[in-house]
Amino acid sequence: MNRLLPLRNALVLASLLAAPAWAQQSAHIEEAKARPAKPAVKVMPASQKLFGTLGIASKSVEARENLEMALEQYENAGFDEAIMHAQRATEKDPNFALAYAVWSFVARRTVPAPEALQKAKTLKTRCAGDECLLVQFLTGAQEANVIPAITAMNDLLARRPKDKHVLYLAGEWLFFQQDFERAAKLWSASLDVDPNFPPALNMLGYSYVEALEPDPQKAVGYLRRYADVLPDQPNPQDSLGEVLRMAGDDSGSLAHYAEALRIAPTYVTSQYGRGDTYTMMGNYGSARSEYEKALKMANNPEDKLHIEFQSALVHFWEGDSGTGRQELATLSTKSAAEKNAAEQFEIDYARALLAPDAESEQQILLGLENSLAASAPGMTEAQRNAALASVWREEVRVHAASNDAKAAQSDLDKLAKLAADSRDLLVESYYESGRGFLSAAKGDFAKAAEQLAADLHAPLTVRQLVLVERKLGDTPAAEKALLRLKYLRTPTAEWYVATQANRSNAEGVKP
Repeated sequence: MNRLLPLRNALVLASLLAAPAWAQQSAHIEEAKARPAKPAVKVMPASQKLFGTLGIASKSVEARENLEMALEQYENAGFDEAIMHAQRATEKDPNFALAYAVWSFVARRTVPAPEALQKAKTLKTRCAGDECLLVQFLTGAQEANVIPAITAMNDLLARRPKDKHVLYLAGEWLFFQQDFERAAKLWSASLDVDPNFPPALNMLGYSYVEALEPDPQKAVGYLRRYADVLPDQPNPQDSLGEVLRMAGDDSGSLAHYAEALRIAPTYVTSQYGRGDTYTMMGNYGSARSEYEKALKMANNPEDKLHIEFQSALVHFWEGDSGTGRQELATLSTKSAAEKNAAEQFEIDYARALLAPDAESEQQILLGLENSLAASAPGMTEAQRNAALASVWREEVRVHAASNDAKAAQSDLDKLAKLAADSRDLLVESYYESGRGFLSAAKGDFAKAAEQLAADLHAPLTVRQLVLVERKLGDTPAAEKALLRLKYLRTPTAEWYVATQANRSNAEGVKP
């Protein structure tokens, strides 16, 4: 399983990325190398070691054991179980800063827990050595400015270059920055430590299908190794189902989702995953049937809203956009009533992309912009920044397409400020691709190609790059961008607009 966060955090390996001039002060993840740590606070002596390697201040053996179980569950996509064990660790030791930090870090994948985040920050001086660095990373990753998190992770990687858990967490953060190649490098290093480390095998499967130069054969190879290591667990089969769909093997996708459900009959992500695969196959009746089954399985509001959302999108694939818009509007109202900021963003952003005209889209985007202007319950500050950046980038795209350069530039200025304030490289990539849309509208295709290439994980950006490379007469580059688009194959609103909507088909960019 790897239901991707639509709202992501940022870091980058120093030796592999040069920041633009305006962001030279941004922090970055460095290649792990020996150097002395520089603790930011006075720390307590270690009482015991997490996983036998990382010293922690807590004297409670039960607290440590529960935290180890929490991290292992998190690494293997068991988010609810991870939160439960982290909470138990705090009950065994109410002053265990790292337990609160892990609790809040896991919860950002479901429903953020600001109370746990605040408690971890309050207790951050009650930790031991490297534990303090991990607390700083896990809490800082959720903040508006990511520099403290990245600095802490740099120091921790330098001190623990062969700790597979540290390597995994750093790689995962990179992955959600959409920096799959660098994430793969850290996960490969963790396999040097433990060749059968399940979470690294799982995520390497995703990284190789989502890389800028996808290698689906290598991706599936890692996931088959993952399944061999955990033959009685549903998640390896679920991951194979998702990655095979992205690679275009729909029959294989359905088979592995079915195997996951054989192992765990209520594994809801595999149930709605089958609906997603049937949608991509054009078998809309079966898609709805699978979503209905998933809805009966779902045991939390977040999963229920997501399943209803995916089911509503089927109307667009069928050509019934009117019914699709009605259902999305109803879901938007429902998510607002439930105060589910992350799901409401997912729904309303789709409503904007699928609006009948540019004016309607701009109205929805403006509403989103206003709702994200201040802290949003249900989102971390880092998530809110990413959501706001994506809204402004889409506003740039719409204004550029309407030849309103002044409005597009105004949105770009907002993006530039947010990127500079947050030092978030995901936000920076949105800013660069926004510049690319405007450059293309002005006819500066060479500059547009360079700028759009900063964000090759958004279908509409890649679609624009295909058109720009064709304008430049660079057929090989256009074909390479089309291949990139092919492996972004997921039943989302953006994928639909980029590959299936009438305007895309007319321009001949359907992969």
